Amino acid sequence: MAKRVAILMGGWSAEREVSLVSGRAAAEALSRRGYDVIEIDVHRDLPALLAALEPLPHVAFNALHGRGGEDGVIQSVLEVLGLPYTHSGPTASAVAMDKPLAKRLVAAAGVQVVDGRVADAQEVVAGHLLDPPYVVKPACEGSSVGVHIVHQGANAPALNLADWAYGPVLVEPFIPGRELTVGVMGDRALSVTEILHSHGFFDYEAKYTAGHAEHVLPARVPDPLFQTAMEWALAAHRALGCTGISRSDFRWDDSQPGVDGLYFLEINTQPGFTPISLIPEQAQTLGIGFEDMCTWLVETAQCHA
Repeated sequence: MAKRVAILMGGWSAEREVSLVSGRAAAEALSRRGYDVIEIDVHRDLPALLAALEPLPHVAFNALHGRGGEDGVIQSVLEVLGLPYTHSGPTASAVAMDKPLAKRLVAAAGVQVVDGRVADAQEVVAGHLLDPPYVVKPACEGSSVGVHIVHQGANAPALNLADWAYGPVLVEPFIPGRELTVGVMGDRALSVTEILHSHGFFDYEAKYTAGHAEHVLPARVPDPLFQTAMEWALAAHRALGCTGISRSDFRWDDSQPGVDGLYFLEINTQPGFTPISLIPEQAQTLGIGFEDMCTWLVETAQCHA
């Protein structure tokens, strides 16, 4: 009998639409591999989710992004059910979503991180907390949702209180230079991609709008820096206790010597997951196709408690 896999997708975060795309791509790939796939559009309704999971499948493929799906919430539900699932467990997921906490743990593992401070939105609006240029972002959110750059000479507030719905704000120096990202699959760093785009940073629009970003794979950077980025991504993955796949994002100030200008920004425990997403692209260069990666995630799914 074919293994039954429930694809959890959608959710209620700001990344709902991206999650639906990821979930459908995974569902199609696993169906082609002969799995008995059911798609579940997850809403903030626990009884409905439990009903959709009856009878209990063999595995849950977690294609949710953002709050509720990537921060330990859905993972904890699956742990209670004893249902093996893909990607990281509750603790690693919650810590990774908490950017300030994640950076402290990653820094303790020997990785250079961007120093910042946490403030409430009213403090950020009241005046500059750092000398411009600097970045303000939600302390606990994904996919560059709510991120703003405050440039030199800026007088306007960095954010609009009326529109801010993300809780505490992380304020950190803006690192000029180039955008790099590294995927980890299991216990192996995959490759380094440089992301070229017309935006000041790799924001939500640049990530998910066709034509707004170009992926250079492998990144055309010096070999020592390439290797350091790979090592640091794996160190971050291990420091947080991640499983399955993760993606670590970096900024590289290429005006600095050696690897002095390389900085870890954040780690994503459930990055975008379509055949043209960053991590599947990297895996493909190593001969790991999208269906292979989906199958690997299902076959290595586990509970963590």
